[in-house]
Amino acid sequence: MTFNPESLQIEIPAYVFSGEEFRKRAKQTVEVLGPDVKICYSIKANPYLLAMLPDEFSAVEVCSPGELRICKELRVDPAMIIYSGLNKGIEDIGMALDYGAGVLTAESMLHLEMINSAAKERGIKAKVLVRASAGSQFGIDRKSLPSILKGHDKYPAIEFVGIHFFTGTQKHKAKEIIKELNFLERYIGELRDESGLDLPRIEYGTGLPAYMFRDNDIQSEEEAMKAEMDMLAEVAPNLRELASHAELTIEMGRFFAASCGHYFTKVVDTKRNDDINYAVIDGGSHQLRYFGQMQGMQIPFMDLLKSKSSEDASQSSDDSHVDEGWTICGSLCTTADVIARNAEFGRSISIGDMLVFHQAGAYSLYECMSFFLSRDLPSIYLLSADGSLKPARGRIESDIFNRPEGLV
Repeated sequence: MTFNPESLQIEIPAYVFSGEEFRKRAKQTVEVLGPDVKICYSIKANPYLLAMLPDEFSAVEVCSPGELRICKELRVDPAMIIYSGLNKGIEDIGMALDYGAGVLTAESMLHLEMINSAAKERGIKAKVLVRASAGSQFGIDRKSLPSILKGHDKYPAIEFVGIHFFTGTQKHKAKEIIKELNFLERYIGELRDESGLDLPRIEYGTGLPAYMFRDNDIQSEEEAMKAEMDMLAEVAPNLRELASHAELTIEMGRFFAASCGHYFTKVVDTKRNDDINYAVIDGGSHQLRYFGQMQGMQIPFMDLLKSKSSEDASQSSDDSHVDEGWTICGSLCTTADVIARNAEFGRSISIGDMLVFHQAGAYSLYECMSFFLSRDLPSIYLLSADGSLKPARGRIESDIFNRPEGLV
């Protein structure tokens, strides 16, 4: 996505989240998968996109009471909600049931007991997906689950509708996902035979990747998005096969959200130390984080937007460093605050220029040291299909979170 720096009326640093890209991504996914595989958006990847949720989604995964309150504020259809997450209290479960959440997941025996109790108190029967463990703290032990479901009469206020399965994110080999799909086809059959329950549904987190860095195979944002869709197409036949055995919903967050986000920051200083070109930006690693990023060793997809004044100045100057790489540093008082090293733009960087980082729509806003050094939190804008920008959040002074109130 290209941006005109002169027409951008935004407060920098800022995130811009594109509803049009979100819609395009969802539409492409449905076209690849076909009508029998439903898609679910895991809102933890980026709750702001929920305000622009495309019609292609049949469900949203909600993993905390706070996320549920966001859904209520935005008036999300409660029937779409899959209320998931590890730490469920009886009050949280009650809030989800009162809102009318379509289905809840159970991560443990305690969850089953609490859901049954809360539903019984309300005189309803709660629809539940039991999460099968996959070698982590999540879910109920896979080997124990058949016998647990066989004793389903212990939970009269629960309707067991299926299973939830997720093993991890950023899987770069299709064979990993295909292996899991083959397992799920066998496992759902075993659970049905052992428990005597129909178990018509499967919610499966594919863990499909989002590519965020330049490498030998992928040099642009467009190539990254194509590679992601190509991998989806590679596993699509197996997804459709599983969908012939159960009502399959695939849940993804990063895959849908990454390409929808762009982070804008301004160059506030430039210098050359020890033969290295440095550009200091008004944002930094406290506001931008990519999965697997290690102190700028990988080069994210980004563009240099020259300001008019620096563009005019560069035309009349003799910059001997124009073709050399730049190390992009943030505003924090730590040498670890490096976004990229030896990044090349084909032209020099000047104070006042903007940098826009792409593939930044998933998690990067939330996995940072946002309050470190008490820097302001960035502005957030939603970009509509017609190109208009709507402010979703202004800059927030973060020092209010770091004050010892009542002690001064």
